[in-house]
Amino acid sequence: MSSGIIETTGLTRSYGDICALKPLDLVVPEGEWLSVMGHSGSGKSTLLNLVGGLDRPSNGSLRVGGKELLTLSEDGLARFRREFIGIIFQQHHLVPYLTAVENVMLAQYFHSVPDEAEARSALERVGLGHRLKNRPGELSGGEQQRVCIARAIINSPKLLLGDEPTGNLDHKSTVMVMDLLKELRAEEKFTIIMVTHNQEVAAWGDRTIYLDDGVLVREERMRS
Repeated sequence: MSSGIIETTGLTRSYGDICALKPLDLVVPEGEWLSVMGHSGSGKSTLLNLVGGLDRPSNGSLRVGGKELLTLSEDGLARFRREFIGIIFQQHHLVPYLTAVENVMLAQYFHSVPDEAEARSALERVGLGHRLKNRPGELSGGEQQRVCIARAIINSPKLLLGDEPTGNLDHKSTVMVMDLLKELRAEEKFTIIMVTHNQEVAAWGDRTIYLDDGVLVREERMRS
């Protein structure tokens, strides 16, 4: 296999007697948009959590951005997440009593130093320059997800992870979010790994892999 921004060899994750991810060999080239599909319990979120440094493998090798994550201390893993990863969640995870710009600044706080001008600029990039002072409860689902995208990109990550980011959105908002991600990816050149149940959403990527019971069963490359 050629080298990539993500390289796994024999990667596994078990929880007691349950093997959520069976030995996986995978290479993700830098700049690729990889979609990950499979039914509930297939290992999709497990893989995403391992790559994002939110969980630790049971066995195997996991190199992300040239770092072997298994050898990092807890502090090293936290630093890796802050400096290298951006995550977009299905459930948004916005702080309800903070405004949109404050929610974006919160990500800066954990990375370095909050900068309101940068946070405002990030929200303007996702089309929310007019919603800076609105709290999550005052925003639509699509707008909340765009705040999440602004928060995910504010620290210029090399790797953007999406955990069912359109799962709670209607078709119009889904297309808007996916168009935005496509545009931002072209500008920022980051790599995307997106877990989804939606075949149409998966088709926005360059390649789709399918997991079943923790095993990579097939993959297909999207036509340009």
